[in-house]
Amino acid sequence: MGRFISLEGGEGVGKSTQIAALAEALRARGVDVLVTREPGGSEGAEAIRRLLLEGDAGRWGPRAEALLFAAARSDHLEKTILPALADGKWVLSDRFIDSSRAYQAGASGLADADILTLHRIGSAGRLPDRTLLLTLPEAVAAERAAARDRGGADRIGGRDAIYHARVAQAFAHHADEDPHRFRVVDASGIADHVTIRLLDALADLLP
Repeated sequence: MGRFISLEGGEGVGKSTQIAALAEALRARGVDVLVTREPGGSEGAEAIRRLLLEGDAGRWGPRAEALLFAAARSDHLEKTILPALADGKWVLSDRFIDSSRAYQAGASGLADADILTLHRIGSAGRLPDRTLLLTLPEAVAAERAAARDRGGADRIGGRDAIYHARVAQAFAHHADEDPHRFRVVDASGIADHVTIRLLDALADLLP
């Protein structure tokens, strides 16, 4: 049976590293895995990704940004995620709706209910079967993000520390509100140990 798993978290928590490691670990257990990302993951959504992440910080206001993310997610879900699930694959997505809730609502000041309304319109309100929220102390995450972005951060990653603190607070709030779907995973320490924690957080879903 296909499963839809999202990895969430703020900048520098190691999602890209861990989603690749988790996919490899699941494949070793015989699971057919598709790794994707948001924004992106389909031809249309990748085009929107470039619009969202390139350019100066003021290129889009919060409302336009939220609409673009919702449009990208709609195409991603329709063209990539749902067909893979129908084929019985496990879909691992680097970000999904909860990133919009954290970045566009929690940190940018839009109403969470409005973000969820856009998601209902664009993506029929589809939620992951499990959301793995990677967490790190703020200083550690900032240090990792700075090391990652030495060539220059994108227009969202490059926002100030206050913005990213609000993102982290919003993620924590949503995880507290929905403990059935969320699992909070400590992303500190050796990468292999973090992957084991992620697998443990999926143990009840594994065949």
